[in-house]
Amino acid sequence: MEKTYKALENLCCRVKEAGAETLVIITPHGPVHSDAVTVMSGEKLKGDFAGFGAGSVALELQTDRELLNELKQQAEQAGVKVAFREEGRLDHGVTVPLYYLYQQLRIPGLAMAFSMEPSSRQYEFGVILQKAIEKRGLKTAVIASGDLSHRLTPQAPAGYDPGAKEFDRTLVQLLREYRVEDILGMDQSLIDRAGECGFRSLVILLGCLKGMEVKQEVLSYEGPFGVGYMVASFEPVNISEPERQNSSSCSRPDACTNKRQDRALKGEELTGLARQSLQNYLLDGKPLPGPEKMVPELEEEKSGVFVSLKKKGRLRGCIGTVMPACDNLAREIAVNAVKAGFEDPRFPPLRAGELEEITVSVDVLSPMEQVEDISRLDPRYYGLLVVSGKKSGLLLPDLEGIDTVEEQLRVAMQKGGISPGDTYQAYCFTVHRYTEEGDEDV
Repeated sequence: MEKTYKALENLCCRVKEAGAETLVIITPHGPVHSDAVTVMSGEKLKGDFAGFGAGSVALELQTDRELLNELKQQAEQAGVKVAFREEGRLDHGVTVPLYYLYQQLRIPGLAMAFSMEPSSRQYEFGVILQKAIEKRGLKTAVIASGDLSHRLTPQAPAGYDPGAKEFDRTLVQLLREYRVEDILGMDQSLIDRAGECGFRSLVILLGCLKGMEVKQEVLSYEGPFGVGYMVASFEPVNISEPERQNSSSCSRPDACTNKRQDRALKGEELTGLARQSLQNYLLDGKPLPGPEKMVPELEEEKSGVFVSLKKKGRLRGCIGTVMPACDNLAREIAVNAVKAGFEDPRFPPLRAGELEEITVSVDVLSPMEQVEDISRLDPRYYGLLVVSGKKSGLLLPDLEGIDTVEEQLRVAMQKGGISPGDTYQAYCFTVHRYTEEGDEDV
């Protein structure tokens, strides 16, 4: 669960840096009514992890009474039923996010559980919640708590269903592209097959963001234990931007403060561009003449890019640029795709008959950041560039067989011809990987 753990730390740092003053947590594990959202209205709400063998870990949430009163008023005006419950303890759908958040800051807020009504009603309640938050007038963090599918593997807690993976893959991709209408219109039978518990929480959050321009980012996704865990950030950008605190104020253990770039890019466009460039080169011996015209969204963006080709699961070519060498991201991809297919010295040039057997991935790199303490990096999340004079060696993150930062450093130095005793500078970066099977942060 390391990806989830790191992403939750990252998310809570963002909440602190955004200056959040109050909090709303929507849980799937609280008291659920068939026709009403339940809001915990006690003065101080308490919970612990006794059910998980750690009863000494206790948490408390101070209820934001003004926000509670505003929510009551907005719900009454809209004629929407809300159940206010004085008694009750915080369940793990609240205490887990609180545990991570309280490592950064402690703020009052509300804990609530969705109803069993259709998605349209959850979304409607989210709009009401938005109005209450606006009336309250404080910077507010809204956390949609819950898991995705519970049926990813035969060992999963809710049994196995092949539709579970499709549900997770579809929902994560729709969130990356922020296609709210498509999320609300997802096939209910597919949702049911997934055995999920967090979909309604998420729909309330989306309702809370209605009418806003949103900067979205999926920070992580993984499926250990047959359960899908996703961590994502949705930040309104059409309102006054609060001043950001310096990132060093967060107690993240990372030596590299690079954040993954927020992208609304479509993976099929990037990998499709790389594939078309390979095909064009096979036909007339040159990359696409003007790929930026095919993908207008890439005209203004510039970034280092690696293009990787695999054949039957084995590497067939990989070439890239650490810093952008072309006018825009589209041409960077097109040029590096050709180099991966025809100029990687480890492999013979790609043949026309192989193209159908090749799978393509495109890694878009964040800006490089110099690292003082390399021991604090994690090779699963951060790539590494080592520079010594004119020599340099680079490793992308999350490579098979590279499990420690020491091994990552050794291999990077070896690739660059840098001796163990040489002085060097180390730089870290993050990667957004687009594959023909989907895309992910690594």
